[in-house]
Amino acid sequence: MAFFYGEPYKYWNRDMKKESDLESFKRRLCFLLTLTIMVFGTSPFFLASGQTQHEIKLVVQITVDGLRGDLLNRYGSHFGKKGFRLLLKKGTVYTNAHYQHANTETIVGHTTLATGAFPSEHGMIGNVWFDTDSKTLGYNIEDPDCPMLPSREVSTTGDQVDPSQKLSRTDGRSPKAILAPTFSDSLAAYYGGRSKIFAVSAKDRGAVPMAGQVGKAFWFSVNNGDFVTSSYYYERYPEWVKKWNALRLAEAYAGKSWSLLNDKPTYLLGAQDDRAYETDLKGFGRVFPHSFGDAGNKLLYTQILASPVGDQLLLDFSKDLIVNEALGRDEFPDYLSISFSSVDVINHFFGPSSLESEDIVVQLDHTLADLFAFVDKNVGLKHTLLILSSDHGMADMPEYMTALGFSSHRLYPDTIVDSTNEIGQKLFNIQDVVRFFYRPYLYLHEEKIQAAKLDLKYVEQQIAATLTEKEGVALAVSQSGLPPLQTTQLLKQVQNNFHHSRSGNIYIIQEPYWFLFDKGPVAGMHGSPWRYDTHVPIVFMGPDIDSQTIHRLVHPVDVSPTIAAYLGMTPPGSAQGDLLNEVLSEK
Repeated sequence: MAFFYGEPYKYWNRDMKKESDLESFKRRLCFLLTLTIMVFGTSPFFLASGQTQHEIKLVVQITVDGLRGDLLNRYGSHFGKKGFRLLLKKGTVYTNAHYQHANTETIVGHTTLATGAFPSEHGMIGNVWFDTDSKTLGYNIEDPDCPMLPSREVSTTGDQVDPSQKLSRTDGRSPKAILAPTFSDSLAAYYGGRSKIFAVSAKDRGAVPMAGQVGKAFWFSVNNGDFVTSSYYYERYPEWVKKWNALRLAEAYAGKSWSLLNDKPTYLLGAQDDRAYETDLKGFGRVFPHSFGDAGNKLLYTQILASPVGDQLLLDFSKDLIVNEALGRDEFPDYLSISFSSVDVINHFFGPSSLESEDIVVQLDHTLADLFAFVDKNVGLKHTLLILSSDHGMADMPEYMTALGFSSHRLYPDTIVDSTNEIGQKLFNIQDVVRFFYRPYLYLHEEKIQAAKLDLKYVEQQIAATLTEKEGVALAVSQSGLPPLQTTQLLKQVQNNFHHSRSGNIYIIQEPYWFLFDKGPVAGMHGSPWRYDTHVPIVFMGPDIDSQTIHRLVHPVDVSPTIAAYLGMTPPGSAQGDLLNEVLSEK
């Protein structure tokens, strides 16, 4: 066109006698559209339709591990104006969001948020499951083909306080076991690989599922205080990561302590500071201030993670990532998942109704305010879609509930195994019928059942029925008993958690507020299908999203397809959630 070669006025005023009126109209219209695009960067038709009214350059998905849905309201009086309250005041807030699967664990919730699918589809049925090839229990995202990249020449080995990590047969990590595409995968496909995709967390299982198959993931190492990754993502660390790790920011907290942000009498749970059933992580203490160990303490980085410092280090690393990877700097939307883990760690050691839990949430409010200000400065909140949710809720500790008058106790795996073996011996004359039990799934020795010439379905159902009568067991559901029993919400949740090649023979559900986990440092536990474990917040904030509070029942599987719809994309391939129309409504 002549316009592009420097003669716009001649192009506008050329001899119209040589062309029809329609041709003249088309030429002048083309001229106006071209001029508009050059000046304003888009077409007025698109502006009028609303398709580019909000130019999203960055999607920030925040997952607060273990943030039960009521905690924002419970501790809200301490919040400032620029953290949680900014989201709650300016975003669309869903107060009645519940997971629809039964095993409310970290990998299950994160992958559900990422894919918009149930565990029955995405395959992450628990932090640990039985591997049929190796005949052993294995960790969810372990991968021997993708070993960890060493982050320094000399690496220390910390004490492992996460029981599920002990069952990892390799330090390698990748998303290969995740069976469904994520939102981040869909984003990469939609923009032809031009969107930059990153996920960071204090936990490997908080980062890997959010990054999907095509993104990059980093997580905090409790062995040395670095942010690390595996060979699935990189051949070598980016220079900016090397520089961040070289600062040894975590080591600087050796010998220091975690103190309350505010005066103790101002806290709702100020009287809940010293309780015998809380965990003392080898000198960390049960009361404030909590002292971090010295530089030689093997639990130093775990103690740091069990404090506001864990979230603050994650934020610091995320800031460097945003700058060095130039997120939100071009016309293709980028994606950053940040999964804060310290609330969950505190809940495990001190419980959600502790002074520690209250302070960790209040201090996270300040960390989020810092994050939002940083994103606004570097990208612009007007160009950013923010989503906040959690991977699961949290049960109060049984001792706390008992003190309030509720009957609850602790139920350990050994008791379940012993009871099941007794049932197997008594009913079927099979010795040691249990192969493995890792909550919530009980795996039976199917070979022994076959050798006894018994029907597996019948054995499963009889054992499940008998276990249901045991103290502390609300319901035991056999794999074969699921299809005809889908008449209650509880059983539907078990079904949504079932994967044919990974789930065990029998699903064990403990009574409400009963603790069901291994003996050890973990004093409080989530993972049940009860409402305190399924209840999480969901908040969307971004351009053209109304400020409103919604009380209708929604689900975390709705999050991923809603993000996709907001950006005008097709939902991830296996997504089963509904669109949150309040987020998408046009003004």
